[in-house]
Amino acid sequence: ALRLAGGRSRCEGRVELEQEGTWGTVCDDGWDIPDADVVCRQLQCGHAVRARGNAAFGRGHGPILRDEVGCEGHERDLWECLATLEHDCSHKEDAGVVCSEHQEWRLSGGRDGCAGRVEVFYRGTWSTVCNSTWYETEATVLCRTLGCGDVLQRPSFGHTLPGKMVYMCGSLQPSLAECHWTFNKSAPCYQSWAAGVICNGTGS
Repeated sequence: ALRLAGGRSRCEGRVELEQEGTWGTVCDDGWDIPDADVVCRQLQCGHAVRARGNAAFGRGHGPILRDEVGCEGHERDLWECLATLEHDCSHKEDAGVVCSEHQEWRLSGGRDGCAGRVEVFYRGTWSTVCNSTWYETEATVLCRTLGCGDVLQRPSFGHTLPGKMVYMCGSLQPSLAECHWTFNKSAPCYQSWAAGVICNGTGS
């Protein structure tokens, strides 16, 4: 079994493996993109956009089960990759990954982190969100995800980033990633502006 912990979605975080009922971590010695690719594919999270070390997602617990991992990138799971079981690591060297299917959000250009243009990190790059389906529900989901309360306004901005995302939430989901979404499809974004939101809370 394999999971990611400490990230902002199931497709980002510290790599944790299960061995005989105990969860442990992987040391970052030699940890690179081919290794991270195998993890992302195993979790159906696309491909790796970042391989992180130095406990970037916090220090894990339990045994350190793998060191000097040397995947070629085509393996079906992490156990197939060459690795050493002996290690001289501590949890401050826990390995992590960011996969292409991970989504995170930020508001830019506003007075604080709770106001501005909606930008989404997806497939390794920041993109804007089309306002063609950006209604009260979608904006509320984002304000709450960011810890910013509820929606005050939904201003419009220009698109200046490479990609465009569309979200459609039928109900108040825990995050926009759990709503219906499409990436870089021109039809829903035709003649749209970039979505923005002003939430009633203030950013930390």
